[in-house]
Amino acid sequence: MTAPAPSPAFWRDRPTFVTGATGLVGSWLVRRLLDLGADVVCLVRDWVPQSELVHSGDIARVKTVRGDIRDQALLEQALGEYEVTTVIHLAAQTIVGIANRNPVSTFDSNVRGTWSLLEACRRTPTIGQVVLASSDKAYGSCDQLPYDEETPLRGQHPYDVSKACSDLIAQSYATTYGLPVAITRCGNFYGGGDLNWNRLVPGTIRSVARGERPVIRSDGEFVRDYFYVEDGAAAYTLLAERLASEPALAGQAFNFSNEIQVTVLDMVRRIIGLMHGTMDPDVRNEAVHEIRHQYLSAAKAREVLGWRPLFTLDEGLQRTVAWYERFLSAA
Repeated sequence: MTAPAPSPAFWRDRPTFVTGATGLVGSWLVRRLLDLGADVVCLVRDWVPQSELVHSGDIARVKTVRGDIRDQALLEQALGEYEVTTVIHLAAQTIVGIANRNPVSTFDSNVRGTWSLLEACRRTPTIGQVVLASSDKAYGSCDQLPYDEETPLRGQHPYDVSKACSDLIAQSYATTYGLPVAITRCGNFYGGGDLNWNRLVPGTIRSVARGERPVIRSDGEFVRDYFYVEDGAAAYTLLAERLASEPALAGQAFNFSNEIQVTVLDMVRRIIGLMHGTMDPDVRNEAVHEIRHQYLSAAKAREVLGWRPLFTLDEGLQRTVAWYERFLSAA
């Protein structure tokens, strides 16, 4: 079965508010929305010239609101003045290491930012759909694998807890106030445009391109669920469409995953092979406060939404490597 096709009629001229638009997923989501004809409004806190949103020129095709996700008054003003119908909330502090070093700023951005946005949406009568990005990390560490949507949210470390909190806050707004918000829980995103070089995929690609040994902070045996960014963008738009036609989806969460188990070491070796490298990775075994074995079931998304990934892991990696080779050669 193929993935369901998006509905250009649904998105045409639809006022759509995207937070986190300069991030990895946000940049590709904005491109998809523009291709579908949406009227996109982006919340932008920092000017990041290397961001794919800026680098591609897409930022010139959207309306931008400069400000912080924690500023509820600003959010309410923007949603009202642009008569926003659909909101896709991606803005967050997403780096586990930063969360461990700076928990307060992470909680402030990820938790306070979520309730500020949802409260602004609750007070804005034009809002018809809200899609909120949680994370597979919200589940924490659990013996039951793969995680499905009934797995309890048991995050223990700062980033995991921040995503579990935002997830539960969204559920509470749906249940208590009838806010039409649905939740995504995705694996580790990868793709062109991720400029956080301490992340595995971009860091490995840059090291191999420079002829250096890629660094693995763990022992290499951590299992993760890697999810290509264009699949993520498609999942967000699909969930928004379905939420519009099926109000009962409000308050529900959906896992999105290719449903394959990949160790960190295997992922690095795949990248080295695609780039025709010959070096061995530098395995340092230094990682702390990270979940060792984690992957998702996407059965609910398949059955309820008819969702299918558009790309295999190797197809996504090939597109990702090609993006970075262009980016690094132009730097």
